[in-house]
Amino acid sequence: MGNKIRLYTIVALLLGLGILLGGTDPVQAQSDVVVDHVRVGHDFGEQIRFRAQVQSSNPIKKVSVLFRDLREKNTRVEAMTQDGDDFLYVYDATQNLLPPFAELTILFQVELENGESFTSKRYSYTYSDNRFTWQTRDEGNLRVHWSQGDETFGQAALDATRNGLTKIQEFFPADISEPLDIYIYASPTDLQNALFKGGESWVAGHADPALGIVFVSIAPGTQEQVYMHQQIPHELAHVLLFRYVGDGYERLPTWLQEGIASLAELYPNADYGLALDRARDQHTLIPIAQLCTPFSRDASQAFLSYAESASFTRYLLDTYGTSQLDTLIRTYADGVACEAGTQQVYGQSLVYLDARWQEAVLGANLLGVALRATAPYLIIMAIFLAYPLVQFFAPKKRA
Repeated sequence: MGNKIRLYTIVALLLGLGILLGGTDPVQAQSDVVVDHVRVGHDFGEQIRFRAQVQSSNPIKKVSVLFRDLREKNTRVEAMTQDGDDFLYVYDATQNLLPPFAELTILFQVELENGESFTSKRYSYTYSDNRFTWQTRDEGNLRVHWSQGDETFGQAALDATRNGLTKIQEFFPADISEPLDIYIYASPTDLQNALFKGGESWVAGHADPALGIVFVSIAPGTQEQVYMHQQIPHELAHVLLFRYVGDGYERLPTWLQEGIASLAELYPNADYGLALDRARDQHTLIPIAQLCTPFSRDASQAFLSYAESASFTRYLLDTYGTSQLDTLIRTYADGVACEAGTQQVYGQSLVYLDARWQEAVLGANLLGVALRATAPYLIIMAIFLAYPLVQFFAPKKRA
């Protein structure tokens, strides 16, 4: 009896193994397809070339390349054409823009005439700005790249990065477990062309938080360290703030994003004070509530917005402390509305804090600030009250 049970067990195991092996037949059939000699090349801002050799024992119906920037939700699927021994696809980067140093993930899909399909392993590729030859200097996960200047220039930039990191850690925990790359362009024009922001001539720096990349424009010269101490920590703060709060970064008011980045600067912009004084005297200060959303693209308005954000955030830090500022960051990251965030953390409305900041820092007249802030509401109230008052005082018609 025991021998029969063992026999049945062996037969069952063999049948199960046969089923498993039978289940692998389609994979075995697809193993005849080989995708190799994969090559990707590009001319930044112009084109990306995808090449691969494909071999199959069955006739090939179609070969496609599938690729996307890692931050994109949608994958591009493009048919490749036969080019000698290769299959080729050329992507037009002049019309379909990709950011500099985007990380591409790439697959090749092969469809056979018999209806089977095969997908290759995944490849990755960095869409670098290869218009320039980059020099690199690194320290742990901090990596500085520059296109003009000597080793002294590169070391100064690395020092500014390290010192900026130390300053940022005064305000919130900074995660440097992943690489941080700083690319230094020699002119604002070079940077703007890389970012496809040719119409915004005032742009001198940019951060790509998801990629962990900072872009700045600094020319070698007598002012290089001043600009390094301003631009590099500022943009670095955006990347590290993104890492600190994750997807909540997009929920932070713009004034807070830029205000914290300005606090990180090792050499504050002296022109901010002049812009604030002029706007105060001319009564053209922008209400902080209007800076909750992205700043104006107009150069002068944008500059004033940055100046106000820096000064207002500094006021909150000096008045309420680092711990409360950190709480404010996390409160906004959780999705609390712009004007409700300060009420929840500081117990004061954003309008009230705006007025107190103007009085304490800019020396503005508090009553005048309050009247300007409430003027729209007073006008609306006056309109609602006007009609009843007119009716009340209007002469009564005799019956």
